[in-house]
Amino acid sequence: MPIESRTTTVAGVATSPNYAHAVTVTGRIAFVAGQIALDANGDLVGAGDVTAQAAQALANLHAVIRELGADWPDVVKFGWYVVDAPTGVPAVRAAIEQQIVPVLGAVRPASTLVGVAGLFRPDLLVEVDATVALPG
Repeated sequence: MPIESRTTTVAGVATSPNYAHAVTVTGRIAFVAGQIALDANGDLVGAGDVTAQAAQALANLHAVIRELGADWPDVVKFGWYVVDAPTGVPAVRAAIEQQIVPVLGAVRPASTLVGVAGLFRPDLLVEVDATVALPG
């Protein structure tokens, strides 16, 4: 599948010179890069608080998805990466309950949650990516 575009700049999300936030391919499917708990200035939200970090990472993911012209109903699959799974799973569920359930109800996208030894910075506790079927 040929790549159509790479979204690297999104309002309200920190820009990274090392990756695209999303890639659109033929067939109008976007693979959204992992989002973490950094605000638009690149500052960590929720130091030491996996619940706050999960909420911010999901909010950043939502901003990228909306930049692509899609929304939560268009998400095909989430991938979650959590440093401490026993505390991370409830935090992820809380973020989903707050941001996604009001829109989608009980039917949610496919999801994978993986416990990891660490993320690229030691203060990061959770990361989330998504595959999105773009409308139109």
